[in-house]
Amino acid sequence: MVTGAAGSRARRIALTGLSDAEVAARIVAGAVNVVPTGPTRTVREIIRANVVTLFNILLGAMLVVVLIVAPIQDAMFGLVLFGNAAIGIVQELRAKRTLDHLALLSAPRARVIRNGRDGEVPVNRVVLDDLLTVGAGDQIVVDGVVVTSESLEVDESLLTGESDAVTKDRGDEVLSGSFVSSGSGVYKARRVGADAYAARLAEEARKFTLVRSELRSGIDKILRGITWVLVPTALLLIWSQFTTLTGWPDNQGWGWPDIKEAIRLSVAGLVAMIPQGLVLLTSVAFAVGVIRLGRRNVLVQELPAVEGLARVDTVCFDKTGTLTEGHLVVDEIDLLAEHLDVRAALGALGGSDANPNATLQAIAEQFPEPSGWWPTATVPFSSARKWSGASFGSLGTWILGAPEMILPNDPMITDRVAASADQGKRVLLLARASAELHGDDLPFGLEPVALLGLSDRIRPDAVDTLDYFARQGVAVKVISGDHPQTVGAIARQVGIRDADRVIDARTLPDDPIQLAEVVDNSTVFGRVTPHQKRAMVAALQSRGHVVAMTGDGVNDVLALKDADIGIAMGSGSSASRAVAQLVLLDGSFATLPSVVGEGRRVIANIERVANLFVVKTVYAFLLAVLVGIFARQFPFVPRHLTLVGTLTIGAPAFFIALAPTADRARSGFVARVMRFSVPVGALAAAATYVSYELAISEGVTLTEARTTATLVLFAVGLFALVINARPLTTARKWLIGSMAAAFLLVLFLSNGRTFFELDLPRAVVLLAGVGIVGLAGSVMYGSLRSLGVIQQFPDLLRNPNLSRDAVSAVRSTMNRLRERARKVGQPMDPADLPQQPPTEPAPPPRQPLSR
Repeated sequence: MVTGAAGSRARRIALTGLSDAEVAARIVAGAVNVVPTGPTRTVREIIRANVVTLFNILLGAMLVVVLIVAPIQDAMFGLVLFGNAAIGIVQELRAKRTLDHLALLSAPRARVIRNGRDGEVPVNRVVLDDLLTVGAGDQIVVDGVVVTSESLEVDESLLTGESDAVTKDRGDEVLSGSFVSSGSGVYKARRVGADAYAARLAEEARKFTLVRSELRSGIDKILRGITWVLVPTALLLIWSQFTTLTGWPDNQGWGWPDIKEAIRLSVAGLVAMIPQGLVLLTSVAFAVGVIRLGRRNVLVQELPAVEGLARVDTVCFDKTGTLTEGHLVVDEIDLLAEHLDVRAALGALGGSDANPNATLQAIAEQFPEPSGWWPTATVPFSSARKWSGASFGSLGTWILGAPEMILPNDPMITDRVAASADQGKRVLLLARASAELHGDDLPFGLEPVALLGLSDRIRPDAVDTLDYFARQGVAVKVISGDHPQTVGAIARQVGIRDADRVIDARTLPDDPIQLAEVVDNSTVFGRVTPHQKRAMVAALQSRGHVVAMTGDGVNDVLALKDADIGIAMGSGSSASRAVAQLVLLDGSFATLPSVVGEGRRVIANIERVANLFVVKTVYAFLLAVLVGIFARQFPFVPRHLTLVGTLTIGAPAFFIALAPTADRARSGFVARVMRFSVPVGALAAAATYVSYELAISEGVTLTEARTTATLVLFAVGLFALVINARPLTTARKWLIGSMAAAFLLVLFLSNGRTFFELDLPRAVVLLAGVGIVGLAGSVMYGSLRSLGVIQQFPDLLRNPNLSRDAVSAVRSTMNRLRERARKVGQPMDPADLPQQPPTEPAPPPRQPLSR
């Protein structure tokens, strides 16, 4: 659209807007644009979400029961309950503080006219009847009516799905949630706050969620399954304990002590079945992820993005502002018409646009606006048109833009453009015509005047960042609106694969299937329109890719919105920041590897944590079934399972959930957790129950039999922890060793044994327990190997160079278990067998000392 620039400027000068008194009156009346400030929930909501849960209610009820019927030591699981809630609340409050701070730093601001002066105010301080000025890349923050339009075009595709920008003239309505694609204007606020069109959508998009994702849905699926199993198993356990201890209904001589003991043992089994730390550590891992990203000046606007980062296998980059710094400089002018004043024309074009893009800003900085050049009509730059222009009366109409869009069939221009583009320069054509601008069409009779070469400096961190993605197996796509040869030259400089084979987006097929084939097999694209960027993202997604899109301009908005993860630069347009899930506030390209790494850490470690907690639920469930079938007292009191669960699951899981990892996430979270947890939990239950029965058959006391069961369960649980924690870094070895040391400390201190109701049985029972643990470990290794869970044995169990310390005894035992494991389960490939340490020669016989 063409607008008479002089006329619109006259109208613009006459606008005064609201006075301070009028603004104050509207604020008092509540006619102010109150909007959500960030993706966090209130302190009250955080506390309620961490305290009032189904499992917390069940555990709280059982805690009250235990305090009535059992010694205080059996209520130790209550400390875990309160600790979990406290940790969850503290971490989420920290994440809220980080998010709120970053959201404040990046909060959108609106340009308003008040008291006849331009100014900026936070979006939530815009009031009814305010006059707001907007330019290319700005969001429409409230519903309103256009007052002045200077070629104003608004993209409403995020609201309506329509792909074409809509021209807005005076009196037309603009809706919040849309953005300005080109031109500029002023509009008057008509609906603010909750009355605005996009208010509900924005509130819903910014609402805090723990994880709406495959990970969260997988955990919910696991919890639903546990809930269904919990009810009948709990009834079986309670019935078995009451009948075993009291002889009910046949024996009528039972009393209160028997009832209390039955209740105590029932609570022990029920507490073990509830994975009370699973949801906690999931939320903690995400909260810590948000905090860590916040320290790197990354604003997480939608928390599921943290998980999505772990799944990304393709990253699309816009060239300008991402691979390059986005600050253009005109460093070459190739004159094609010597008789025309090129510098004056460039200065006039730079000054004719009220909201210039980066190219026009670079031109305006180098070429001052001349006197006597008054624009009578203008067409602002558009990513779809790829040119801008202005008519200056008798001085003619001047057009600046992509040469192939202005004069596509001029061979001389094509050759010169190719020569400059090969050097990585952005090349623009300045052309002139005598005819006035009419509409968005190029005027007839255009003659080339000059070719401009603009250069942009490559970000110093771009090469290292792209190397990181290459090492991690993440595909890189460069999608730019610049000339294909320019894009290819920049791509070659940063070392992108296949940069010599650049695709001109004007040749891309319209068919989605064919487009997906081309995009998937190519790397560098030039002359891409905003809607093509969107289509290319969809094409990659159609072939199963998880796509991250980075960008900073209004031409990236649609692709950012549709990508699985949209990453906007903090220095970019407000529209790009508004639709992205992540905003790099400092615009540092080098932040991207840490952003992706944080997502991988979160999801990989939550899977490890889920393995441990579901193992506990499986063995508790199976033990309840076994004691019900064989009419035995439950082999543990609550304090036993609190001790074992804390040292083999709770404490290690907390550290594992925060450990770094570089593994890219895969789908099938629930299936992998069940493949690990079911066989390991079943073996733990079988080994524990067999050792319990064996101890009873040897005539030991009930406390000694329970101690035997506790020892076996701890040993099997520690073995499962070793497998789950691989690869065994130094920190993880120390973690596992400290858990074993803590258990041994409890076992060998008389006060510890008394507190936890432990009593070591005879040596023959202990040796039998060691044999059961060895057999269970062998079967566990074989079964996990046959299920594909173990790809390689943990480093701790096959490293012959460990120092002779407390780990040596464990290593020797595990070496023997490894030999047994060779005969269990699926046969091993000889190439996969761990190498045995060289046999040391026997020491020479000792000679008697000479006198």
